[in-house]
Amino acid sequence: QVQLIESGGGLVPTGDSLRLSCAASGRTFTRSPMGWFRQAPGKEREFVAAISWMDGVTRYADSVKGRFTISRDNAKNTMSLEMNDLKPEDTAIYYCAARNLGSAQGMDVANVDYWGQGTQVTVSS
Repeated sequence: QVQLIESGGGLVPTGDSLRLSCAASGRTFTRSPMGWFRQAPGKEREFVAAISWMDGVTRYADSVKGRFTISRDNAKNTMSLEMNDLKPEDTAIYYCAARNLGSAQGMDVANVDYWGQGTQVTVSS
């Protein structure tokens, strides 16, 4: 049984930083992409960032490019999202996600196979 457990959310002021982590258990994702999505109140869940597990290729949403960095540790089966220069519009529940197959380039809400339970990120203005 695959489990994705997020941690690291919280309440921070505008311009501050947070680091989210995702620990995967139940299988290793050596040939699969993993990523982060977020959902703000009243809005649809949206793509944030993804990383190909084997070669480390990354992809970012335009809204976070240059501020967020996704990384992974194959040995520990974990993934992280370093978020810098946070803005109030980054406020959302952030979800760790994984696919059985595919690439970071093709990862989307519609083709995610596994979801974490989510962690709240709130950025105060």
